[in-house]
Amino acid sequence: MAYSEEILEQVRSSNDIVDVVSTYVQLKRRGANYVGLCPFHNEKTGSFSVNANMQIFKCFGCGVGGNVFTFIEKIENLSFYESVEFLADRANITLPKQDFDKKYDGRRSLKETIAKINKDAAIYYYQMLRRPEGKRAYEYLRNRGLSDETINNFGLGFSGVYSDGLYKYLKKKGYSDEDLRVSGLFNFSEKGVHDKFWDRVIFPIMDYRSRVVAFGGRIMGKAENTAKYLNSPETELFIKSEHIYGIQLAKKTKEKFFLLCEGYMDVIALHQAGFNNAVASLGTSLTERQARKIKGYTENVVITYDNDGAGKKAALRAIPILKNAGLTVKILNMQPYKDPDEFMLNLGAVEYRKRIEQAQNGFDFEAGILEESHNLKDPDSKTQFDHRIAEAIAKIDDPFARHNHIRAAAEKYDIEENELKRQVNEIGLAIKIREENEAEKEQQKKTRERRPEAAKAVAEYTLINTIVQDKEAFLAVKEIVKPSDFKDDMERRLYEYIIQDYEKTGSAVGARIVEKFDDAEERKRVADILMTSGDFEDTSEDERRKAFADFVMDLKKDALEREIEDAMAQKDGERLKTLLEEENGLEKLRGKLNGIRLSRQC
Repeated sequence: MAYSEEILEQVRSSNDIVDVVSTYVQLKRRGANYVGLCPFHNEKTGSFSVNANMQIFKCFGCGVGGNVFTFIEKIENLSFYESVEFLADRANITLPKQDFDKKYDGRRSLKETIAKINKDAAIYYYQMLRRPEGKRAYEYLRNRGLSDETINNFGLGFSGVYSDGLYKYLKKKGYSDEDLRVSGLFNFSEKGVHDKFWDRVIFPIMDYRSRVVAFGGRIMGKAENTAKYLNSPETELFIKSEHIYGIQLAKKTKEKFFLLCEGYMDVIALHQAGFNNAVASLGTSLTERQARKIKGYTENVVITYDNDGAGKKAALRAIPILKNAGLTVKILNMQPYKDPDEFMLNLGAVEYRKRIEQAQNGFDFEAGILEESHNLKDPDSKTQFDHRIAEAIAKIDDPFARHNHIRAAAEKYDIEENELKRQVNEIGLAIKIREENEAEKEQQKKTRERRPEAAKAVAEYTLINTIVQDKEAFLAVKEIVKPSDFKDDMERRLYEYIIQDYEKTGSAVGARIVEKFDDAEERKRVADILMTSGDFEDTSEDERRKAFADFVMDLKKDALEREIEDAMAQKDGERLKTLLEEENGLEKLRGKLNGIRLSRQC
């Protein structure tokens, strides 16, 4: 069993694709579509397009496309049914309980198995912390200033001192070695099976649904021959570059911003102090995918990384990533303390709140770091500093912000304002030229890659795109074009689905049609076809009508030529005679096609 078409349609229609995509991608309106930078591959020119009328998206760079379910599957790393649940929750729709057909969603079964193992492992670790052998780990957490309530809220635990404790525990629960192998929690070798985590304080890592997807562990003994901190390896359930520690709690915050930390303890200390909007990336570097996920919950981020060289470098790397995701960014100064955990233990929540209010914007933070690394009393060093300041200001896109930073920097750092402005303009022009050249090369590459695809089926693509958006065009074409006229099997089925959609509902919805295809590659192709608009922009109705008639005629001619060749090969004289008569009468169809009034959106 799977969700019914009615349920899927209710969920899909309750989640406008432009609204959903906008929480992850900055979109700008361009004609009938919305465009932006693709969230699924790196690019500098916007190849990602969303069509509000058909409720589908397509990236003409990497090729991914589909409807709102496809987008959530891809961006959140979910199965199809999980994407339905995600969007139903977003729209406050209660779904009926279902037994899923594994033929359509085998991946779901694997992910659910890992999630169940993780849940049982989290219970084991939680219990071990509260047993006598967990006393040392418990005292460590208490000495770090954590209350019992905080320890419980974050599900903190202890892995035990034996290297096979968890393995034995889960085997008794009936898990097979194959199940445990895919969980990533064990090392299998010729010498046997060993727990990946042992003699470590355990930090469960949860997703936005509070489902345990992985674990982090801090060694309790000496860390001479092993890493101080260890994370679960990536599994079908856990991709390190996508998950955010603390998101299951931070998503409930009433604050208008997230506090972005470096580590588990920083997040936990801030939550204990009342800052329930604290999260952390998993690892030293924030990723674009993590930034886009944060954008799904807030518009603003205050970076509160460690107050050391490594932390400052990490903040400088994170600033453009967060800004590219559409977030406003500020950086909190924790001097004289190293991190939020240490700050909270010494100065407390009230002072930390003051530091949040005093947080610097990205440029001031970068300028402050540059000032620390230059001797402003030395002429040569001051000159280098001035050039670096000009480079930093030139990267600011907003012209008003750029102007204000020029004036402020000139005054603060004793730089002649007109000269600074000239330098900024020169550097900005060079950056613009370089970006335009790179964008042109990228566009040329995309054009070369798409040329075979574009030449493949222009008639079919434009015909299908038009009849989906224009019912009058569909009704006229239905009398002329048969499903068998399409050479490609997938396009033939697509045409049949369009006919079925019109007959069943009186309209054809692109997003609804996409969902009829189970194969991901076919869904991409369907989205590509439906996003093909032809050459109808800025043309008169007569020109568009003529172009549409040409597309239909080309399709019919190609179909008849194939049938004629087949009839000749079969030596079927009667069929050949009929086909030739039909071919001779093709031009008579133009009258009917020329009478169609095409809508402007085609």
